[in-house]
Amino acid sequence: MTTTSLYRRHLLLAGAGMLAPFGASAQDKYPAKPVQLIHGFGAGGNADVVARLVAQKLQEPLRQPVVVDIKSGAGGIIASNFVAKAAPDGCTLAMLTGAHTVSAALRKDLPYDAVKDFAFISTVSSFPFVIAVRAEHPARTLAELLDIARKGKVSFSSVGVGSTQHMVGELLGAAAGVQLLHVPYRGGGAPVQAVIAGDVDVLADTLTVATPHIQSGRLRALAVTSAAPWPSLPGVPSASATLPGFEVRSWLGLAAPAHTPDAIVQRLNAQVRQLLQQPDVQKVLANAGSAASPSSPLAMQEMVRAEIERWRDVVVRRGIKVE
Repeated sequence: MTTTSLYRRHLLLAGAGMLAPFGASAQDKYPAKPVQLIHGFGAGGNADVVARLVAQKLQEPLRQPVVVDIKSGAGGIIASNFVAKAAPDGCTLAMLTGAHTVSAALRKDLPYDAVKDFAFISTVSSFPFVIAVRAEHPARTLAELLDIARKGKVSFSSVGVGSTQHMVGELLGAAAGVQLLHVPYRGGGAPVQAVIAGDVDVLADTLTVATPHIQSGRLRALAVTSAAPWPSLPGVPSASATLPGFEVRSWLGLAAPAHTPDAIVQRLNAQVRQLLQQPDVQKVLANAGSAASPSSPLAMQEMVRAEIERWRDVVVRRGIKVE
């Protein structure tokens, strides 16, 4: 080999050695610092419980602390905005909820784009709502409740205007062709207590909130909003048995800021899928009335887009004010 050939070979090898770390370093060294997992709801709630479970399970494979940080307020908008504006390095993640799509349907002035400003990683869990009345209410089935609504006024509670629970009640009324009166509360146990006390007729809420009161006999479950009966409420029919095609399942899912490297998104997706297969994780989710529901990043993005459009349709049909 000539001196010129040796020189050229040396340059090629040196160049390859310089380029390899540059192209691979971001992914190979990820994460180089602790990871923040942000959500926008209260401590001890469904989003918080699942976020802490995911954070705990991600720490070992990521070899970094994963710290849950609550940035509550505005139905999750503050938390979503924080993540949307964060550096796209995979070290700031969001535990999004179904409220992410409701907010996009109800608000014209969000400080971020609910689809374009996020790199979706995977859905984590999904869950239905339960439609229930107080034990003394005359309706013993969903069909009987809707008949009462056709003849007079029936009210339903929620944790606030624009909440997913609010939209479930509106969608139920739209599907049945009846007008249901929305009575919003500030959250906590107020909506349940209002129904138990007889101040409001109907509760449309998560199984996490409603199940203890159903088991105690203070509430009567009329239907679940999943397409089929839900395992943790045996004997309670699906709403679709009365309203064919009716289905509402909310969700929790992991997302990062837009432009996060695809290699990081795919790595996190694989690790979320793996942790959701663990029996102890599935047990925690089941106890909260949820089911493990992993997805591809693209499938989660398409689901978010479709849910926004569905809630926008409900907003238009029910004449709900858009802020």
